[in-house]
Amino acid sequence: MHKTPLNTIEFKVTGRYAMFSDPLTRVGGEKCSYHVPTYEGLKGIAKSIYWKPTLIWIIDSVRVMKRIRTQTKGTKPLNYGGGNTLAIYTFLTGDPEPGTGTPGVEYQVRAHFEWNPHRPELAHDRNNGKHFQMALRSLERGGRQDIFLGTRDCQGYVEPCEYGSGAGDYDGKGELGFGLMFHGFGYPDETGAKVLTANFWLPRMIDGVIEFPRPEACPVRKEIRTMEPKRFEAKRNLRVIDNEGEALEGLA
Repeated sequence: MHKTPLNTIEFKVTGRYAMFSDPLTRVGGEKCSYHVPTYEGLKGIAKSIYWKPTLIWIIDSVRVMKRIRTQTKGTKPLNYGGGNTLAIYTFLTGDPEPGTGTPGVEYQVRAHFEWNPHRPELAHDRNNGKHFQMALRSLERGGRQDIFLGTRDCQGYVEPCEYGSGAGDYDGKGELGFGLMFHGFGYPDETGAKVLTANFWLPRMIDGVIEFPRPEACPVRKEIRTMEPKRFEAKRNLRVIDNEGEALEGLA
């Protein structure tokens, strides 16, 4: 069993369906998933496991465990003004589980957290051991918040795993490219800039593994709109946890 650094978690995420799409092209109601998870989608899962404004989750890599399949279904999403209309969604799914006949997707993810340099007011909360242990305990309990695979329509489940363990359907299958793909958002809270950006890149999957570049290393960026970062202050909109007893209360 290998050891991970004291700011790194490894987990398996599974679900019956997944939808990782480009948010800039789905405003018309129709949604079609990419063939592989996006950085932003996996980052959202990591934040659902455990998150504090003191830290930023960086997704290092993802391993696709099951063969990529898609399924198109008609759905009736609710309109903001009331009622609903028929829309066509194309989801990711996978081969049925042996003995159950239920399809599903499965990914192994490696991620680590770093301190948010744009939150100097939270420097006193930069306790690596505390946040690492709380992240591990949250992961063992299936996360602090509901897990979604790209969208709320796709419920997911997380559990600890050893990254790289087990057999995957793409082991030894070589390289596969996916063209220009949405990577994630650049939020002012994490970048320090007062603008929201969308980042894009050219992913390559090698033997089922995709190594993600850092957000600032993405070759294509699009500015969406100006945005002010949220400020956190102790005793106003931030609860400071100084001992293990208080930390465990949030995991009960």
